[in-house]
Amino acid sequence: MKTYIYKSRQKDELYLYITTKDDFSIVPQALYDSMGKEPIFVMELELSADKPLARENVKTVMKNLETQGFHVQMPPKIQNLSNFKQSANYVH
Repeated sequence: MKTYIYKSRQKDELYLYITTKDDFSIVPQALYDSMGKEPIFVMELELSADKPLARENVKTVMKNLETQGFHVQMPPKIQNLSNFKQSANYVH
């Protein structure tokens, strides 16, 4: 399955996968608007259930592309910095 991946101009590490290059007609307007004036094309990719993606479940991506025509890859969750109890051993 071929997909085209775009990144947001406004939100770091927010990506949009669509099935037709430069055709955002299936993407909800609010989602498209949240990505900035125009998402930036990153790459064309051939998806296959036996080829994993770095941060997304390839089967989920393929299912979303088949059922809704797009997939959104959200930025990774930021670790809770309050979990770090010890201060760094920084030496001047």
